[in-house]
This record gives sequence, C-alpha cells and structure tokens, in this order.
Amino acid sequence: MPEKIWNKYRRMEASLFGKRSCNMNVTIPFISFTFDDFPKTAYTIGGNILNKYGFRGTYYISLGMLNKKLPCGEIADLDILKNVLLDGNELGCHTYSHTDAWEKKIDYFEESIIKNNDTLSVLFPHVNFKTFAYPVGNVTPDAKRTAEKYFVCSRGGCQTTNKGTIDLNNLNAYFLDNRKNPTFSSVKEIIDKNSLEKGWLIFATHGVDDDSSPYGCNKFFFEEVVRYSAKSGSIILPVIKIYEEIIAKNSNV
Repeated sequence: MPEKIWNKYRRMEASLFGKRSCNMNVTIPFISFTFDDFPKTAYTIGGNILNKYGFRGTYYISLGMLNKKLPCGEIADLDILKNVLLDGNELGCHTYSHTDAWEKKIDYFEESIIKNNDTLSVLFPHVNFKTFAYPVGNVTPDAKRTAEKYFVCSRGGCQTTNKGTIDLNNLNAYFLDNRKNPTFSSVKEIIDKNSLEKGWLIFATHGVDDDSSPYGCNKFFFEEVVRYSAKSGSIILPVIKIYEEIIAKNSNV
C-alpha cells in the first residue's frame, strides 16, 4: 500500500477508536497556544508575545532533548523550564525521547511517557504533567488508550478546531508552522469559525523567531495571530486550564 494511503488509513483509524468523548457544553469560544518540542524561542520570543497580551501557553517538552540543537531550534534548558512554570504557563508531556507512535511499539511508547513523567518529578517534585501532545502528531488507537492512563487530555493535529462532542484522547490542533504555510487570512478564518461555533481552537507551533525553521513561525506572524485572537472575544488559556476550568465542570468526563 502506498505510504500516503497508509498514513490516511492510520489517521482515520485513530479518529474512530480509542476515543474518550466529551461534550464541551460551552457558550463562549476558547483558544490555547501550544509549542511542541519546546525550542528556547517558543518561550523567549513566543512567550514574551503571549505575556504582552496577558496570556499564557502550554509547552510540550521531551526532557531527553533538553539543550539539544535540533532542526526545530535549540531546545530549552532547565532555567527556561523554571521560568515557564514561574510565569504561570503549563508544561506538557511530549514523551522522553520524542517517540513517534507510528514508528515504535506501544510498550516503547509507554516507557517513554513514564520516563518523561519520572524525570519531571526529579527536576520539579511538585509539578506533574497533566496533558500530552503526540510527537509528530501521529496517533494510533493504542497510543490513545495508553496516553489516557496518564493524562486528562492529549493533542494531535488535523488543522481544525474542537467543537461539540470532542475526543479528549485526540484533540485537534491548528499548526502555525511554516511547513503548513498558513496565511494570516486562513488563520483569521479559523478564529472566526471557532468564535461562531463556540469551539476550542488549539494553535500549535515549535519555535518563534525572525528566521524561523520549517517547524516554527515568524514572530511578526505569531504576534498578528495572538493580537487577532485577543480581539475575537475568546477565552485564551493553557490547555490544562481550559480542561480544568471549563471542560471538566461542564461535562461528564
């Protein structure tokens, strides 16, 4: 089977099985800003932009990659992790070694989750990962069932919003990465759509910089997205805050 067709089948399978359904039951729209792999610029630039508008984000980290220089940028160090927490942001789990659920057996995938959780408990004894993002956005039914054992919700990709009855084991995200080549017009359109549908729009990227990698986005573009989001009438919070303050209180989870 050609790889493109096989990948489409795997995404469809993941959308159908291993679900944990939840009715949002809300009357106002929500937006979260998330960063995968957690390059330093996600906080030093992206975080500063969010702070400028009074917002906080969710930073998904693979602790086995701290300080490493990767195609998405130089990964955060321990001091940046401390500041992220002190500023009221969320640290989310991204497995210890950025483990792709499509490429590794489920036992290895789970071990990588456990190792990331255990490492965090050593670095920050009073902090726990509560939410998760699948590395590369690749999801399987087994991965969803595994993540459910450790996290209240998990995020994938799909370039769309979450509305009505959502799958907490595979929340949709809209990537701002250069690979997706989003225009500001397309971003405005999905923010407006989310506002109309009273949904939950989860933006995702990696680094934020002047000369961003294919996995990140330009800082001026990112600020335009944040500014328009601020004007949209949406409640803008980290993923865990929307789950705890909104989803969990209005749903039979």
